[in-house]
Amino acid sequence: MPMVTSQLGAVDRAIALLPRVQLADLPTPLTRLSRLSHQFGRHLYCKRDDLTGFAFGGNKARKLEFLVANARQACVDTLVAIGGMQSNFCRMAAAAAARAGLDCFLVLGGSRPRTPTGNIVLDQILGAHLNYCESEDWQDWEAAAEQLTARLRRRGRNVFSMPIGGSTPIGAIGYAVGMAEILRDARRLGVAIDHIVHASSSGGTQAGLLVGKALTGWPGEIHGISVAGNKVELANRVYRVAAGAAQLVGAEISPHDVHVDDAFVGAGYGKPTEAGLVAIETFARQEGIFLDRVYTGKAGAALLSYLDVERFGPDEVVLFLHTGGAVELFAQYPRGGRERSRHRSDDD
Repeated sequence: MPMVTSQLGAVDRAIALLPRVQLADLPTPLTRLSRLSHQFGRHLYCKRDDLTGFAFGGNKARKLEFLVANARQACVDTLVAIGGMQSNFCRMAAAAAARAGLDCFLVLGGSRPRTPTGNIVLDQILGAHLNYCESEDWQDWEAAAEQLTARLRRRGRNVFSMPIGGSTPIGAIGYAVGMAEILRDARRLGVAIDHIVHASSSGGTQAGLLVGKALTGWPGEIHGISVAGNKVELANRVYRVAAGAAQLVGAEISPHDVHVDDAFVGAGYGKPTEAGLVAIETFARQEGIFLDRVYTGKAGAALLSYLDVERFGPDEVVLFLHTGGAVELFAQYPRGGRERSRHRSDDD
């Protein structure tokens, strides 16, 4: 597949007038997964968006650069963010609010823990106000956030409320920019990427990648690995966000561009899977890269499964987009060690 080079500037031109604040340390590294490439006989690379730097890194930094800029334009004094108990987005939203001098209120799905761990410890250090919604249903979290936002406004606060994952059209623009960065990385390395595999939940990252694909004319395929719901619902959510983002920058998106695989969700959002745990330890022991149980572990499991069944051709280049989240490993990892994964090489 020929490398796209002539239209990379289209993304820069499209976002030139959109407000943006600097949070992430960009560009993040794009590195070859040497041992996994050798093991599977495929060309595998990893875009290290776990290394965006700000607030322990992760993909949410790219979204928040545009979301916080919009909040500042609106002269708000308070941010409200929603997420699961170990939400990476909430952790980074709290950090972004702190940098911008704003108060931050978080709505976290689940019961208040007896002992804070992982991201919740960081939320507290950042000074966020934590509110717990004892439900696993995202709609209940959103309803709780709406009620909280209404109470804050009655108290005279000027509130900027963000949905789960910051997945709005303006937030998705962060990954249109990210897509152009990936293609510039590939050009620098002299490779042409054919496939991108990544974790998808609230849809904003995948939506932004699709907008970037449309703007640059990249002919490859984006594989969104659902970690939170069925593929029909997620595909519809991705398309809605992508269509809204595309309108902001003059791009066109087709529903046929949205590819979602829900075979690796397991029991649901935030529920670890055996395949995900194997992927975590495979990436750590083969490449020294840490995945998490909620997002990248499940996406990593999908990648390993695709490689097992030889879904990709021997000449194709596959990029795993590491969206971050390793802080979650400091919550309650299920065991100290696991049996050797069948994905590990025999010479370990």
